[in-house]
Amino acid sequence: MSQLPILYSFRRCPYAMRARLALRSSGKQVELREVLLRDKAPEFLAASPSATVPTLVSQDGSVIDESLDIMLWALGKNDPEGWLEPDVGSRDDMISLIEEMDGPFKTSLDRYKYESRYPDGDPLEERGRAASVLGGLDAQLKQTGWLFGSRASLADMAILPFIRQFANVDRAWFDGEDWPAAKDWLERFEASDRFGAIMGKYPRWNSGDPVTVFGE
Repeated sequence: MSQLPILYSFRRCPYAMRARLALRSSGKQVELREVLLRDKAPEFLAASPSATVPTLVSQDGSVIDESLDIMLWALGKNDPEGWLEPDVGSRDDMISLIEEMDGPFKTSLDRYKYESRYPDGDPLEERGRAASVLGGLDAQLKQTGWLFGSRASLADMAILPFIRQFANVDRAWFDGEDWPAAKDWLERFEASDRFGAIMGKYPRWNSGDPVTVFGE
């Protein structure tokens, strides 16, 4: 058994990004194993019931393979920035918003971004559905610059990787929309040391490779 929890991750996956963000904030070190999605390591497939990233294998061998659960696990051990206790609203309020974004918004995002997978769909119609959700976030962000008060919280860090993914489908179109607060929110995130710290490039992990410690 590893001396550290093991995180199977993929750099560009927004679900894996949110897990790494929480781990970094908590100060919880893990052994990072970068997964190649088109050629998944046998150890990863053995560990993950869903064969999806991120998957965390704790030191006792238990497995967490939902990104929000990994965030809550890490922050439950140490939450120095108070992500679980927002200035405004409650933890349940944040989780409800995250689940909404993981549901209808992510469905529309996927059907917009990966239009070839959904030949029966209309990507621009799906973009419009996602945009209406983002418009609601923009109104919320206009109050204090963050979703639940004057500082970052669990909700911001769980949602921002998906806003970035949505924006990057067509950045010129996104930048031309009337979402000043949401665009500022995303720009601050992308320019932050926090984002840079979780986006280091790692080679694909293979059995027997030296341990890569994430969170040092």
